[in-house]
Amino acid sequence: MPKLTKSVVDENEPRAKQYTVWCSDLKGFGVFVNPATAKNPKGTKTYFVDYRAGNARRRMTIGRHGLLTTEEARKLAIRTLGSTVQGEDPQLERKTRRKSLTVAELCDNYFAAAGKGLVIGRKGLPKKARTLSADKSMVEAHVKPLLGKKLVIDLKRADVVKFIRDVQSGKTAKAKEPSGKLRGRVRVSGGAGSATRSAAALGTILSYAVGEGIIEVNPTFGVKKPAGNKRERRLTPAEYKAFGKVVAEGMASPSWQGPAMLKLAALTGCRIGEVENLQWSEVDLENSLLVLSDSKTGKSVRPLGAPAKALLARVHAYRREENLYVFPAPRLDDLPYAGVKRSYRGLFKAAGLDDVTPHVLRHSFASVGADLGFTDSTIGACLGHGGLGITSRYTHRLDAVLVAAADKIAGEVEKQMA
Repeated sequence: MPKLTKSVVDENEPRAKQYTVWCSDLKGFGVFVNPATAKNPKGTKTYFVDYRAGNARRRMTIGRHGLLTTEEARKLAIRTLGSTVQGEDPQLERKTRRKSLTVAELCDNYFAAAGKGLVIGRKGLPKKARTLSADKSMVEAHVKPLLGKKLVIDLKRADVVKFIRDVQSGKTAKAKEPSGKLRGRVRVSGGAGSATRSAAALGTILSYAVGEGIIEVNPTFGVKKPAGNKRERRLTPAEYKAFGKVVAEGMASPSWQGPAMLKLAALTGCRIGEVENLQWSEVDLENSLLVLSDSKTGKSVRPLGAPAKALLARVHAYRREENLYVFPAPRLDDLPYAGVKRSYRGLFKAAGLDDVTPHVLRHSFASVGADLGFTDSTIGACLGHGGLGITSRYTHRLDAVLVAAADKIAGEVEKQMA
């Protein structure tokens, strides 16, 4: 049994059956000499290592002679046999890696499971469709381009840190391109906000991987994320006046839904998505409240101030019986108005408020409440912040103090808009 060298391997000719040539210098290192075939008339020779893992004997191929030199195969054999001394099983690890998911495949599996209601979110309920949609956009825009081909089992904390830095620096940023929706275009931007949101989406998916037994630890845990740009913008009385003027003009036009939705958001502090999907079944004018069945924090009960009630009563007067939504699509009664994004951009621009978004209306509502002397808890209850009591169940009536607070805040907002 000689030491394996190139000349020794080359001298061993193929026979009718496969046979083995062992190396005298490195125990467990050998080469298979395979019979000749029509495809390989000279036969093939394959290097391997033989080792024990616990009580089991393993034999793992290293590579084919010709593609590897004998010395290269020897170095790989030494590395492989060395890992067995530390209690590792290289053949099992290789099989595991072959079956391992890439990050892109894991993301697809996660969204497929979430789409069936199998991923549980807040309060033990399935993830909401809009949450999944937002997470998916982050994954497609940032996670897959940067980490999609990497094996999940290979993902380390350092990879997550680099991922956040790459997104923050704009490595995945793209110009506007078709979104797949009618007249829709999407622009992928970088920055601190995108980095934080995409890292959060990745962390959620990796937590799912831990639960499924794919990995032991979520590598996003403990990784610091950028703070992002916290929005402190609020409307001044002059800006409220300019905004009120263009809203009033817009509500007199055929496309009244968008301006009316913005006005309701300004008078209630509701999120624009809550207004967009508001159904008449969630409006209780008699008891001065909204009962939102699917807000960001789950079921939520909100007080309605008199100006907001008057606006809803005005809209209700023109409602067709088949309208499910308070602000329906122009020609489809079973769908909400879908042009609010285009509408608010035009309205804010016309009012000279280029840096304003619908969220600013919500923040401004809260700021007006603070100016009037209401406590944070009262303002939070009007806005439907989670954990403040009235969001927990529908009681058909709200505390008169909350309704009075909503009256006063909405009244001041309307006054400044007038």
